[in-house]
Amino acid sequence: MQKRNAIKYDLLADRYHLQTIDQLVDPLVKIETCIDFAHLAAEIDHVVPRPVSKKGGRPPFPTETMVRILVLKRIYNLSDEQMEYQLLDRMSFKRFCGLLHAINIPDRTTVWTFENRIGEAGAKAIFDGVTSQLLKKGFIARGGQIIDATLVPAPKQSFTKDEKEQLKQEAIPAHWKPTKRRQKDLDATWTKKHGKSHYGYKLSVNMDKKYKFIRKIVTDTASTHDSQHFERVIDKANTNRNIYADRGYPSAEREAWLKANGYRSQIQRKGHRNKPLSKTQQGRNHRIAKIRARVEHAFAAMEQMGRKLIRTIGQVRANFAMTMMAACYNLKRLAYFQRTGILAF
Repeated sequence: MQKRNAIKYDLLADRYHLQTIDQLVDPLVKIETCIDFAHLAAEIDHVVPRPVSKKGGRPPFPTETMVRILVLKRIYNLSDEQMEYQLLDRMSFKRFCGLLHAINIPDRTTVWTFENRIGEAGAKAIFDGVTSQLLKKGFIARGGQIIDATLVPAPKQSFTKDEKEQLKQEAIPAHWKPTKRRQKDLDATWTKKHGKSHYGYKLSVNMDKKYKFIRKIVTDTASTHDSQHFERVIDKANTNRNIYADRGYPSAEREAWLKANGYRSQIQRKGHRNKPLSKTQQGRNHRIAKIRARVEHAFAAMEQMGRKLIRTIGQVRANFAMTMMAACYNLKRLAYFQRTGILAF
């Protein structure tokens, strides 16, 4: 007897597949339920108005659709080419972006053009928009603030000895064609950390102790010392006056500044040659370390979104990528609270 084919066919198969995805808990559905993407799109259109073409032509995709695509691109660390492919291939992506029944899907050029059009101002509008929605849901900054920085790797550049000499003199090598110049990152820098060399950029953050949301950010090159961003990432809205940081931040001037501005310094002490830390200071450092380590959870979450690696060339695009990195971390963090039923109080 011939066996029946185990595969069943149905014209409504896609609908059944989506129902199964929902039963398996689609993480994108959780994100969609906790963030008002229409409001984020309105913020971007206000900061970076949509261009009006006098020549007519095909109308652009809605800003909300493109914002959702940028969020997917950052969360899953996709290139523009992979973003185009996944939008064509994955039902959950198409549903999240409102393209489930659309014939035309934004291609790689459309994604690249939109990202470059809104630039840093657009990325900041997304970060600030997510932050404002956190506050509306009651997640105000509480418990004190933790300040730290993380290195963000960029594609390493190789230069000849002659090219390095010309670049030191702020001159572009004459033999570089425009196409080659666009592929050379002249902004990223080298730095050393724990005896290892790193190339790329730096993201300094301020995270609230209670909810572990990133409240303030500053972007820079890798060689910039962490402490130079300290005052710029202070969050005046935090309800607690404690400020936690590691041994890279202490100085007499900073301690005086914190005291003058009504903050309580919880910065770890640093020992010096012939003047080691006392047992009391070591105990204090240990207590602070337990709290300060909470910021590492945020950096680990960013690592899971794509190893914190950026594929862009230049400071401007790196700033965009790092700002989106912080915004998407907050977005995923809010979705976690939504999924677990934890409410702000």
